[in-house]
Amino acid sequence: MVFAYSPYDLWIVAPLCLIIFFRQWRQCHNKRFLFAWLFGMGWFGAGVSWVHVSIADFGGLPLVASIALMALLCGYLALFPATVLWLTQRFFDKRYWPIAIAALWFLSENTRSWLLTGFPWLSVGYTQLNGPLSGWLPLIGETGVSVVLVLITACLGCWSIKKHWLHMILIGTVPSVSGIVLNGVSWTTRHQSHQITMVQGNIEQSMRWQPELDAPVMEKYVSLSAFADKSKLIIWPEAAIPMLEPLAQEFLFRQDALLAEKQSALITGIVNFNYENDDVFNSLIVLGTKNEQAEQGHYRYFHHNRYSKHHLLPIGEFVPFESLLRPLAPLFDLPMSSFTRGQYEQENLLANGINIAPAICFEIVFPRQIRRNLTSQTDLILTVSNDAWFGDSHGPAQHLQIAQVRAKEFGLPVARATNNGITAFIDGKGKITSQLPQFETATLTDTVISTRGITPYRVMGDWPMWLVVFSFLSFASLKKFKKILEK
Repeated sequence: MVFAYSPYDLWIVAPLCLIIFFRQWRQCHNKRFLFAWLFGMGWFGAGVSWVHVSIADFGGLPLVASIALMALLCGYLALFPATVLWLTQRFFDKRYWPIAIAALWFLSENTRSWLLTGFPWLSVGYTQLNGPLSGWLPLIGETGVSVVLVLITACLGCWSIKKHWLHMILIGTVPSVSGIVLNGVSWTTRHQSHQITMVQGNIEQSMRWQPELDAPVMEKYVSLSAFADKSKLIIWPEAAIPMLEPLAQEFLFRQDALLAEKQSALITGIVNFNYENDDVFNSLIVLGTKNEQAEQGHYRYFHHNRYSKHHLLPIGEFVPFESLLRPLAPLFDLPMSSFTRGQYEQENLLANGINIAPAICFEIVFPRQIRRNLTSQTDLILTVSNDAWFGDSHGPAQHLQIAQVRAKEFGLPVARATNNGITAFIDGKGKITSQLPQFETATLTDTVISTRGITPYRVMGDWPMWLVVFSFLSFASLKKFKKILEK
């Protein structure tokens, strides 16, 4: 399954794996839950193995403990597909297992997106970004494509046992051909062009949060940005400024004035510590001109043209049961791991006249949150990250693939600014227009075309899929209930 995701992008692998999985599961006569759970362990164990890099390199745990934590995480994630198939077997007639599996899969993935703060990584819909089903993304989103893919593969896996060839051909070709046709539909139109520069500082994780290195790091970003004189907007990645915002006022006011002189703006990541109430926010702030007509900068401490991260990462940004866990290992006592949650819905950033819907780090994996923060004036989605935690793994590539899917779902360009890669510009159809290599200090300048108009998924969200799922479950349940009555 891991080869279906980036950086491998072999989209055909996902349906082949799922067809074989559902066929083998259908033929099991006992221990079906264990069979499905083991499949999930392999899927997530390989797919999110990049988590082990951060635990092993920065967690301060022995190898045995690190592997045990990874096994615990993957075992938890594997419970979701296993539970889907257990409920299908337990409560539905065999003839209707495929539609029951598809419906319950949707409910399971929805639960996975919020339970224990949510970790909806490796949802199967992402694998189809370059496949024929990708045309469905602007209509029903990644969650809907996951349902379609699971329905197709569950039908093919179960029906192949009794060789229902005609049914298999129809269920395989109709959604795929429809997706190809839908790929030719333009849901949005070109609006304006904006020259934007993103800076990839490539700061080693070991250099962060060391006070003596604050000035060299900030100077590095300033010098790299000097090449962006013609850009309307410059973007620095998550927490690019290593000083707390109250302590960086002199630097921020100086940059605000210099940017305004050049009729430019800067969006940068920074940590804000409020001394009055001890709140700590992982933030994005705007410096320089707010509007194209502005003649001076607008920054002031705690101004409203900022964004504070809402979806915090467990352990990395907040520690549950911290009084118990923090003393156990460095993993549970990392620098900056006591953040305060920002609001779920926040105003767009406004930088030199460009309206921007932001997402920090893995917030980009939550489409419902992104959707709630889009307005009719939104020009692009911005996601900033620091993937230095994950080294030379496939985690950053998967992260970029998720950003591509968000672009196609909402018909908006996405700018992804990172500390050490993969920094990239993505157009409103989910295609990468330019990107930087990983682990290089560089800048990336491109012309971003903002769009107007809205995709069906942006209008309706997951509601169409909720209706489909309710219909599937009602149909399968009524058939089961009728069978019981006949007995």
